[in-house]
Amino acid sequence: MKNSGFIARRYLFSRKHISLISTLTFISITGITIGTALLIVVLSVFNGFFDVIKNFLLSYDPDVRIEASGTATFAQNEKMMNKIRSIPEVQIISPYVEGKALLAMDDAQNEVVDVKGVERDVFFQLVDIENSVTTGVFDVTVRDRTPGIIVHEELKNRLRINVGDDLALLSAAGMKNALTQITVPQTYRFDLRGAYYLQQIAGGPKVFVDIEAAKRLFKVRNEITGLDLKLTDNEMAEEVKSELTRALGPEFKISTWYDLQKPLYDVMYLEKWGSFVVLILIVIVAVLNIIGSLTMIVIQKQRDIGILMSMGYSKSGIKSIFRKQGLYIGLIGCGIGGSLGLLISWLQMKFGLVKLSSAFIIDAYPVQINPLDVVLILVVSLMLSILASWYPAHRASQIQPADAVRYE
Repeated sequence: MKNSGFIARRYLFSRKHISLISTLTFISITGITIGTALLIVVLSVFNGFFDVIKNFLLSYDPDVRIEASGTATFAQNEKMMNKIRSIPEVQIISPYVEGKALLAMDDAQNEVVDVKGVERDVFFQLVDIENSVTTGVFDVTVRDRTPGIIVHEELKNRLRINVGDDLALLSAAGMKNALTQITVPQTYRFDLRGAYYLQQIAGGPKVFVDIEAAKRLFKVRNEITGLDLKLTDNEMAEEVKSELTRALGPEFKISTWYDLQKPLYDVMYLEKWGSFVVLILIVIVAVLNIIGSLTMIVIQKQRDIGILMSMGYSKSGIKSIFRKQGLYIGLIGCGIGGSLGLLISWLQMKFGLVKLSSAFIIDAYPVQINPLDVVLILVVSLMLSILASWYPAHRASQIQPADAVRYE
């Protein structure tokens, strides 16, 4: 029947008097409102933290990394480079040589460090590290036959070294040769040119040298450890990974920015959707109230239902009345809760109202509103509300008109 929506609204929002049914209806709407708003705010905060962590990790990590799948290094050739350049999304290709070495100084303690050899100009296009230089300059070129070295500010302060100091690096390969050939370990001298500071989230700070100096240090000659790629859009990383896998074959391991820090990103996603499951329980409690309030309406309105059925209403028409009641409760709760959640998220994103107790990278809770998350929350809440009306609607459709009128 076309007027089933009108009847459903009258049953739900009658202004004659405030009853237990209207109170339960109000509680149901309030529960859905609170649950929906909380879900939007909490998931937006998790999205904000994910973006913050991602952006800081990408200050070190490339969008895509190419490494040898079976060995530590591989030969860089023009055929391979042409295949990579043929992919339109690839913007920058930065080769590197990486490994661990012993950092030695005169009259100071020695320390094992992660050394990364890079091509300075290309590396600057890949990682915005030049603005993070705190002391000296990022210069790893050869001066007076001595290559430069750049260390992290934290390492510089801990070892009490200064720009201009003479540092020595000894690789594991050099130590192995010294032991097997019974010779003095070959060390490579570097001139400390500067220090940089980047907030550490995962992994330890790296020491940067020129890529040719790193090749000599790790004795890899014309080979490299890997290639770091910068894309026009890092969200295209998975598509580029698939193309590179087909082009280069199984001899190479292709990793996206997500793969490089997969355990951390997976934990963040697990926390986000774990919170979703916990907070959806608020909506489920409200849904139970919907079942109770609609069932009480069915009991209270048995005579009315009997009259409607005797006037020609079918069972499906009666079901439609009570299903629309669940729909109206869901629409009101989702509408108010969605608007409230979006408003709170926008205010936090714009003004940073809620501050972090101890500032780490940021001083206020970050917020990033994801439209897909909002749609998912609203759809799930609305579907649960409609589902809650199934039992009361079924019970109402089973009422016999003669019995309903006789016992009233």
